[in-house]
Amino acid sequence: MSSNYQSIRVERDEGIVTVVLNRPEKRNPIGPQSLGELVHALGEAKEDAGARVIIITGAGKAFSAGGDLSMLAGKSQGEDSVPPASLVKALTIMHELGKPIIAMVNGHALAGGLGLMVACDLVIASEEATFGTTEIKVGLWPMMITAEITRNIGRKRTLELMLTGKRIDAAEAERIGLINQSVPADSLAATTHTLAEQLASLSPSTLSRGLQSFYATQDMEYEAALGTLEAGLAELLSTADAREGLMAFLQKRKPEWQGR
Repeated sequence: MSSNYQSIRVERDEGIVTVVLNRPEKRNPIGPQSLGELVHALGEAKEDAGARVIIITGAGKAFSAGGDLSMLAGKSQGEDSVPPASLVKALTIMHELGKPIIAMVNGHALAGGLGLMVACDLVIASEEATFGTTEIKVGLWPMMITAEITRNIGRKRTLELMLTGKRIDAAEAERIGLINQSVPADSLAATTHTLAEQLASLSPSTLSRGLQSFYATQDMEYEAALGTLEAGLAELLSTADAREGLMAFLQKRKPEWQGR
C-alpha cells in the first residue's frame, strides 16, 4: 500500500485494510485531495488479492465532519501527490469494489462524511457518535449524498434530516437503519475487527459476486432484477468456491476457499 498520502493513512493487518481519514485537527474533512487519496487506496485494495475487507474510520474524535468548506470556497491546499477525485468517483468505486467495506464510526459523521459512511456496506458506530446532514445551516444542500441516504432510510427520514439539519445520536441512527450497530466507545475497534475477520473468512469470490449483484439490481424493476439475479446465481453455482462450500457442508468440514 502507498504511504505518501497527505489526508489519509492506510494500515494492513492480514486481509483487513484500514483506511483512516487523517486530518483530526480539521475533523477529517473530505475534499478533492482526501477523496482522491481514498479512491487511490481503494483501487489498490481492489487489485490486491490478499485484501479481503476494508475498514474506513477517522483519526481523533470525528469520523468526518463533512466537506472541506475551504475547498468549496475555492481555496487551494497546494500540490497533491495523488490526483484529486470527486465524491461521485469515491462513492462509485465503493459500490464497484466487490469487497466488503465497514465504516468504523468513532465520532461525528456529518454532511458529506455521513454520505461516505452510509456508502459503506456495514456501519459499526460508537455510542458517542452523532449523525446529521447539517448543510442547510450554512446555506447548502446535501445534493450528492441524497442518493445514498434515501436508499438506506427512505424518503421521509432523509428529508427530516436534510430539512432540519438536526443531529441524531447513535441509538436513533440504529433505530432508523442509518447504522447497523452502536457499541460502547471502548468496544468499537474490537467489535469492528471481529466483524471484519468474520467477513474475511468467507469466500472472496462469492462476496464479490454478491456485492456486485446487490448494487447492480438495487434500482431495477422487479422482474428485471429477478432475471439478473437468476443469471448471477447460475454463474455463482459454477464457481470453484461454490462447489467447495457445498462439498464442505456435506462433509461437515471447514471449506478451503480458492477465491474463484
